[in-house]
Amino acid sequence: MQVNEKSTAILRENSKWIPGGVVSLNRKSDPNICFVKGSGSKVVDIDGNSFIDYQAGFAASFLGHNDPDVNAAVLQTLQEEQVLMGAGPTLLEGEFAKLFCESVPNAESIQITTTGSEATYHAIRIARAVTSRDHIIVMQGGYNGWHNDVACNVISQKADIGAYTSPGEYPFDSLSAGVPKNHSDLVHVVNFNDLESVRYVVEKYEVACILLEPILQNVGIVKPEPGYLEGLRALADELGFLLIFDEVKTGFRHALGGYQSLCGVQPDLSTFGKAVANGYPLGVIAGKKKYMDYFVDPDRKKRVMIAGTFNAFPLTTAAAIATLKKLSSPEHQVYTHVERLGALLEAGYNEIFPKLGVPFYVARQGSAFCTYFMDHAPVNFHDILDNHDFDLDLRYRKQLIKEGIFNFPAAIKQGSISFAHTEEDIHKTLEATVNAINKL
Repeated sequence: MQVNEKSTAILRENSKWIPGGVVSLNRKSDPNICFVKGSGSKVVDIDGNSFIDYQAGFAASFLGHNDPDVNAAVLQTLQEEQVLMGAGPTLLEGEFAKLFCESVPNAESIQITTTGSEATYHAIRIARAVTSRDHIIVMQGGYNGWHNDVACNVISQKADIGAYTSPGEYPFDSLSAGVPKNHSDLVHVVNFNDLESVRYVVEKYEVACILLEPILQNVGIVKPEPGYLEGLRALADELGFLLIFDEVKTGFRHALGGYQSLCGVQPDLSTFGKAVANGYPLGVIAGKKKYMDYFVDPDRKKRVMIAGTFNAFPLTTAAAIATLKKLSSPEHQVYTHVERLGALLEAGYNEIFPKLGVPFYVARQGSAFCTYFMDHAPVNFHDILDNHDFDLDLRYRKQLIKEGIFNFPAAIKQGSISFAHTEEDIHKTLEATVNAINKL
């Protein structure tokens, strides 16, 4: 399959007006492909090539691209001539909030943002207001957005963070220039699945919160070990900081109640995005009412500001309502369907990859998956850094693209099955996988 001719030209032309040629540099890759159309599980590039898609907007399009029910809700909102006024409440935001809180048992109230990054930004603000503390803890290998507090330590190099150590913390490995040094001093990075390091940091600093994905899904699929999330809950209660789950990627993709409903651990606050509106830009901060009410505290000095003209924009809110209704519908059985496809893909991989003759491990949670070229399930980022074959992973992903299967061409990026995928898609994916590994 020949890709990239027209896509390369588009990138070159865009670069005249946009630094890097794309408006989110996380989208830049090799090969750079300009996709022009998506329907269900398939996407088409500007050169006319069709792909079975497992990128899905970094896991956002959980129901599939241009889901007809979601699109119908958006079109109806347009036809009703609903407007963005920037004044007063709206019917749609109230309907969505009620539906959300009914879907996520641990959500007593919510606020709505336009992106997941804004949601984590506000959650940290609430934690600092509640505790009157400034320091926060984040995970090495976690991604929680673009703002100063969290734009750090995702896919780091060992030269920048050092070898594995516990208890302890890792240097702030910024994803961006322009983060003030005194600001980064308030952010403490520890490894996932390491309770001792959390206690070490909290006993050393005045910590307002720990913010983490309950499964690390920006470095593949790294699951919590038994007792880890329960241990964080106990430490938060003991030492007086807030436990915040970043469910922007785990959220509605794994269960209607979020991953928190599967693991049985109740965070103080949670953030959501991605799958909640099936790819339309919408984020959510949810949690215990006593903390969420800091947004409306009568004491101005305690009140946490939230603003955004486009928060709960009518079209995106309509998309979110339609998405939640479909996810909760007994008729569609969304979670049963994607679990069955995920299990089918995993079983196929476990038959195919031994032929490659190298260590491998297929990590999966429901519809999300990642193949590691190492001989065990990773427990933290250092484990991946020390054992995974990054070069083989990248060559494999690029070969898959040539076979008509698109997952982001960067090592350890999560793959995402959508409700629109079929058994035929999975079988074609497995056939393409055989072809890809035979050409490595």
